[in-house]
Amino acid sequence: MKKTKMPAFLKAEFTKENEIWLTNSKTLRKTIGILGMALPFILIFSLFIFSGFAGPLNSISHYYYTRVSGILIGVMSILSIFLIIYKGKEPIDLLVSLIAGITALFVVMFPTGNITEICQDATKSYSVTILSKNELRETFHYISAAVFLGSLSFMSICLFTKSNQTKDERGTKKILRNRIYRVCGVIMIVSMAVIFLGDFCGMIPEDFYQEHQLTFWMEALAVECFGFSWLVKGETIFKDKSYECEKNSK
Repeated sequence: MKKTKMPAFLKAEFTKENEIWLTNSKTLRKTIGILGMALPFILIFSLFIFSGFAGPLNSISHYYYTRVSGILIGVMSILSIFLIIYKGKEPIDLLVSLIAGITALFVVMFPTGNITEICQDATKSYSVTILSKNELRETFHYISAAVFLGSLSFMSICLFTKSNQTKDERGTKKILRNRIYRVCGVIMIVSMAVIFLGDFCGMIPEDFYQEHQLTFWMEALAVECFGFSWLVKGETIFKDKSYECEKNSK
């Protein structure tokens, strides 16, 4: 069968029957990257369409309590499954990805605190549900989110940058990719630090922190960096020009 652009991009093989196509690691990386980068924008746009609310909520997790909760749960669940089945090249890749996948699932299984404690709050009409307050659930949510993003930053900084070639033998594209991985990983760590210092330690003035919705934007920044690093790892961009270069840069 002649390959078209779409199957070639998705690495879908048609030479074998009765086989799941989504088994190529590059395809998984691309899919994870696209879903990760798209999530914050899809949530903002969808909530505006359904509820007329323009702008972000306090955090990405708070979309759980809106009409677009299905999008948050669906995307996070897909990311979780893809991360769980991703094995990488070494056992450490599998372990860290497994941890990231499980904690991504925990993020939606154990939601954050309510947007409002009042049913049909006229000032927050975009909130369509509330849960009983549970500090244990909320604490577990925060821990899961931190481990999820921490695992992804570790993968970007420590695992994606691995190579079986010495620094002198690496191609320019591999050097560029490694710089991108490290920058993305560091930004993710800084984003988590800002949330911790502002939301939990009170080291950032509360009025400033809440007015600029830093939790949401730091989460969004971390997710964008996570998605971008996986797109690069999936060789969507900055890939080596020849197979031989590609092989030597791994």
